[in-house]
Amino acid sequence: MSDTNELLLGMGAQPATVFPKMINRHGLIAGATGTGKTVTLQVMAEQFARLGTPVFVADIKGDLSGIAAAGTSNPKLSERAQKMGLEPLPFAANPVIFWDVYGEKGHPFRLTLSEMGPVVLARLLGLNELQEHVLTLAFQIADDQGLLLLDFKDFEALLRHLDEAGDRYQADYGRIASATLGSIIRSVTAFKAQGAEQLFGEPALTLDDLLIQSDTGAGMIHVLAADRLYREGPKVYAALLLWLLSELFEKMPEVGDLPAPKFVLFFDEAHLLFNDAPKPLIDKIEQVVRLVRSKGVGVYFVTQNPLDLPETVLGQLGNRVQHALRAFTPRDQKAVRAAAQTFRSNAAVDVEAAITELGVGEALISCLDIKGMPKPVERALLRPPLSRIGPLTDAERTAILQRSRYRGRFDTVIDRESAFEALKARQEAEAASAQAKAVLEDEAPARATPAARTRQSPLEAFISSAARSIGSQIGRQLVRSLLGSLKR
Repeated sequence: MSDTNELLLGMGAQPATVFPKMINRHGLIAGATGTGKTVTLQVMAEQFARLGTPVFVADIKGDLSGIAAAGTSNPKLSERAQKMGLEPLPFAANPVIFWDVYGEKGHPFRLTLSEMGPVVLARLLGLNELQEHVLTLAFQIADDQGLLLLDFKDFEALLRHLDEAGDRYQADYGRIASATLGSIIRSVTAFKAQGAEQLFGEPALTLDDLLIQSDTGAGMIHVLAADRLYREGPKVYAALLLWLLSELFEKMPEVGDLPAPKFVLFFDEAHLLFNDAPKPLIDKIEQVVRLVRSKGVGVYFVTQNPLDLPETVLGQLGNRVQHALRAFTPRDQKAVRAAAQTFRSNAAVDVEAAITELGVGEALISCLDIKGMPKPVERALLRPPLSRIGPLTDAERTAILQRSRYRGRFDTVIDRESAFEALKARQEAEAASAQAKAVLEDEAPARATPAARTRQSPLEAFISSAARSIGSQIGRQLVRSLLGSLKR
């Protein structure tokens, strides 16, 4: 596709369009509940995928799965399509892979603790600055000791080990207070009560699993079934997408401006990322959003209120779709004014008044032109999606999972040797060594030993060899997430 072939998002007095090469300049979809944000997301996702760009979206309300099925005509859609010159609509399904942390409505979405890293995990656990520092030390000790942190039992085993034997690391890492470790352990217990431990383990998802196209060359649309996750573990949901954002930045190569992006991430309910977030974390997110576009990645935040996003992040979002806002409170009125001021003016549109008057499926749209400058805002009807509006049936979802290229790959948990097993073996070896030493000391008076014994007994030699093997068999430095490395 040529750089100048624009994608139609809506129709006002002029077409509201976005250039493919400007998709990586990020975007915002905002508006009150029930104003059409989900359908806007669906329209944009399917158009980006037709460029060959893989897309990741979260299905917060359970009604986005229809993107995997062809749409059908109805009088409202036909009337809108006629007004926009799109009739007849070429309805079509999109290539979709479903994911689900709980493994119920999609392939299990798992990460390892090492991949998530201490900074994102601290955010998940709600730790303070001191606790986060101790958590970072714990991850560093695990790296240096060759302890793989894959699932939650590895993490709990490491924390118990540091609580019981932390003194041995004091010279190299400083004192690790038992009280602080106890606070972290209590946070972990509460975290597990949300069922969050299901997110961690193997086989784990990798970025390469998402950067794929269909057999026809369309970008694969990855749909995370997030209705239960958002309801039961909103922090887990936010951390999952934060991990994905950091992975994209860390592992995608610099590519500059491309005819179309390499990947697009839609971050629905974006306020969860920033609620109560410390300023250093917000600064790092802003930095990642600003720089990740040079790697061919577009990030689109979906939220009810533009004020949910920090100004430093909001200023990075070049393509904007603003649905209706309600102005019932002073904060609502401030949001309307703030949203109006972010658009390039159009003499034919009273933006501040229009924001409160927009109907369902209608929006104010302003995207970047081919030179990267905002176009004048248009009050527009959104184009209809070509896929189904509304959810799939359970049978339809099951059929898609049955023919998925990832069928069977992520379904069975793999529990390989990691920190839990290694620390357990060390503990057993140390106990056996202590017992053997006690036996030798008890026997010492009965022996006539003119000189101190310098050679190990066969039992001691076996124990020492086993301990060395356990410590070195996984002795590689684990890669941390971008946000963890930026923190240091």
